Amino acid sequence: MTTMKMKAEKREATKYSAVRELRNSGRTPGVVYGPDLGSIPVHVDSKQLQVQARRGGADIFSLTLDNGKDVQVLLKDVQRREGRIMHVDFLQVSSKKPITVSVPLDFHGEAPGTKVGGILQTQTNELDVSGLAKDLPSTLVVDVSKLEIGDTITAADVELPDGVELISHGEDILVSVAVPRVADEDLETPTASDEEAAGEEAKDEASDEEKTEE
Repeated sequence: MTTMKMKAEKREATKYSAVRELRNSGRTPGVVYGPDLGSIPVHVDSKQLQVQARRGGADIFSLTLDNGKDVQVLLKDVQRREGRIMHVDFLQVSSKKPITVSVPLDFHGEAPGTKVGGILQTQTNELDVSGLAKDLPSTLVVDVSKLEIGDTITAADVELPDGVELISHGEDILVSVAVPRVADEDLETPTASDEEAAGEEAKDEASDEEKTEE
């Protein structure tokens, strides 16, 4: 959890023209909802929201409402258009009930397989986990420093903090070191010399057949 705070103001008008004016004034419309709140339409500072969005969806922070109440929330859904955040859903987080979030992956190290021509391929940048708010990490570190060509790291290989449960399928591949495509093509595609040799062999066979018939 972080100590970051964001102030939310209640949004009375919901018409498109009013929402457009909000965005033009540097505010982003959204809604905050949860078991103690119901659903409250709000708007927040766009720049501050952009900073928080870069932290990732699993980052829990404090949202201050008009009545002065601080609510622990996370970004449940962020709608973007051409990179700009158009709408945001804040989900109230309970300190006693586990929640499911998508935690960003932080790939560390250099795979030895890439030094001999292998290609590092990441299949996903986040992992779904569940746990109490106090136990959820902001990121999960994935160490690739032991990957040789052909090696993979799956969701089940990632070490999770105590109290956090994996929701993604354990067999899901997160990152791998693949055989270079060029090497594969070299193995499968005949070279010019191979084709010439095959042509000569075919001519010889045809000549032998003609001699036999004579």
